[in-house]
Amino acid sequence: MRLGGIDTTSVLGYAWPPVVEPGGRVAFHLSSATLKQVDLSLVRVRCGDPDAAGPGLKAVPIASAIDGKRAVRHQPLRPGSCAVIADRPVLRGIDSFSVGAFIWPTLPGVAAQTILARWRDGAGWRFGLDAGGHLELAICDGKAVVVARTSQPALGREWLFVCGSYDARTGTLSVRQVSLDPQAGRDRTASGTASAAPGLRWIADAPLMIAAQAIGEANFDGKIDRPRLCRGAIDAAAMRALCEAINPPAGDADLIAAWDFSIDIPGQTVRDRSANRLHGELVQIPARGVTGANWDGTANDWRALPAHYGAIHFCSDDMQDAGWSPDFTLDIPADLRGGYYALRMTAQPADGDPVDSYVGFFVRTPRTAPKAKLAIIVPLATYLAYANGALRMDQVHAESMLEGLLVLSRDDLYLQVHREVGLSTYDTHADGSGWRVSSAKRPILNMRPRCNTFNYGNDTHLIDWLEEKGIDYDVVSDEDLHRDGLAALSPYRCVMTLSHPEYYSREMWDAIDAYQRSGGRHMYLGGNGFYWRIAFHRDLPGVIEVRRDVTGVRTWEGEAGEAHLAFTGESAGLWRSNGRAPQRLVGVGFDAQVFDRSAGYRRMPDGENPRVAWMFAGIAPGEMIGDFGARNGGAAGLEIDRADPELGSPPAMLLVASADRIGYGGMPAPEEFRTFHRGLDGEQNARVRADLVYFPTAKGGGVFSTGSIAWVTALSHNRYDNNVSRLMENVVKRFIDPAPLD
Repeated sequence: MRLGGIDTTSVLGYAWPPVVEPGGRVAFHLSSATLKQVDLSLVRVRCGDPDAAGPGLKAVPIASAIDGKRAVRHQPLRPGSCAVIADRPVLRGIDSFSVGAFIWPTLPGVAAQTILARWRDGAGWRFGLDAGGHLELAICDGKAVVVARTSQPALGREWLFVCGSYDARTGTLSVRQVSLDPQAGRDRTASGTASAAPGLRWIADAPLMIAAQAIGEANFDGKIDRPRLCRGAIDAAAMRALCEAINPPAGDADLIAAWDFSIDIPGQTVRDRSANRLHGELVQIPARGVTGANWDGTANDWRALPAHYGAIHFCSDDMQDAGWSPDFTLDIPADLRGGYYALRMTAQPADGDPVDSYVGFFVRTPRTAPKAKLAIIVPLATYLAYANGALRMDQVHAESMLEGLLVLSRDDLYLQVHREVGLSTYDTHADGSGWRVSSAKRPILNMRPRCNTFNYGNDTHLIDWLEEKGIDYDVVSDEDLHRDGLAALSPYRCVMTLSHPEYYSREMWDAIDAYQRSGGRHMYLGGNGFYWRIAFHRDLPGVIEVRRDVTGVRTWEGEAGEAHLAFTGESAGLWRSNGRAPQRLVGVGFDAQVFDRSAGYRRMPDGENPRVAWMFAGIAPGEMIGDFGARNGGAAGLEIDRADPELGSPPAMLLVASADRIGYGGMPAPEEFRTFHRGLDGEQNARVRADLVYFPTAKGGGVFSTGSIAWVTALSHNRYDNNVSRLMENVVKRFIDPAPLD
């Protein structure tokens, strides 16, 4: 089917690293299933939003060594998490063997799934579930496959003890599963046997796999806890005792491996407690710090009782690293300005629509060589949290929430078919569990020009305005904040956080707080910022973890006992629930979503205070501010923030303007009300509003917050001649002025 218009998906790719300094090098990893060649160019992204209601798409060509025609190839994606244990001498020459584990399958009966396997080229053995959800042990010498299988299929989201064995003396295969909660209707306890040729030996030179038969093949969906591997055909009772033991007998010569997933939960290595030390490496970052078969609610923090968190939740669609080979690299010129950049890929197929696709990346300003007084903070963590979001298609109430029909883009349609690129932390895996991990090492369709307008597209409206006004700025990323703390911001008199800096690690939050306390000026130009607590991976750059519990605006909830981040052990969820409401940092915090219309701000009594006369220079006292804009006709919309002294808005804060006529489409966040009643929406609820605030901080610093995602999308109205633009320019000039505020 020919869709018509611009083709944005025939060639895709990613840049690594996603944030690079001048003088550094970035590699581009590309793939196309249909094109053989594309025209490449490097562009500086001034505005990535093609919406005609705003500035329009502005991608400025930058001459580079990569410009010109380049061949492209197809590079497949192999989703699915697992653990790989490299071949070792102890795994060779074994005849009789037994396997066991506790499992919590989440998609039994959908496809064949592997618990443990040593299989290559159609030979070896595999222990897992068949396509009907029955436990099976399959063994093959390369000629005939023999399978022992239970009569009862596994039940989804119920714990089972499972085991299997092969007796080389008799050729007998046996399997057994035991329900850990054998209530009526839930009991799936069953056994099965089969006969194979005696004397069969294991294949050599093949890795041992947990949760997959091979990379991307027969992956397991669900939790696996305390898998064990032994010499000899051990009966089910003995194997269960071995699996239940956290520390199996160290002197057991028949014990080949006893993996304990509760060791080093933040890491990427699975540890074997046996004398053989058959440690393995995880692929595609499955979820750790999840409850095991022995979890009883005694502890809800895996750090308090690691033995109850000895499971890993594997998913057949986990995707952290596309694993594509680089097609070429670009040496970033030493004099290249910091900013939003992209590799542009174009083509004109003979029988298709014109191709115009992009790979986005960012150039940071070296900390050792700041060039401007102002810096913008690229919200990489938020871009990753939203990466490849499919909610517009998967969420049943999307049109109701947006108060209109959905208009699907090429990117939306691509994601509907190609879930293997990995989805956002707002989406759910095929097994219904939430996406907890997101990575930049894969194509991200909504972190590039022409993407869905939320986040990246909105943020580039600010870039466009800064360029239009000739305001010099440097660029840092929030991963710099996470790694370097205050040092990433200290060279600057003023920093800007953009339209939606929603996802923040503790280190990032502390960096902003320390900057404000040390006299820095902070312009928070968005809504729903500093909302979810996240963590970056300690070993893998460009990887974040999000966990959602029972608070906040959420599209999924984690399992009971799993509200602590595996990467750090910190309590996840909202910063507000962690004692740091955004009001304490920037004066305002998230209170409502409003997607049907946007509003303007009314000047409040504090807006007439002589202390902020400089802010309103050129703006008449009774003038509505921002009753226009590219997002639903106003500067206050999409997601909005409110001041609240009870949540920490500072006493010296001035509420200078407020958009308090939001309308019935403004729906409060769940944490904003305790009981349901008819007066919750923005037509009747005075707490549903966007507040524009200013307050001084220590050492002559200050904070200016707009309380709305839509704010920056009003800057270009009337060719940048409007009161939102004027007010912003007034604040920027005052904030980069060295004279102390107040």
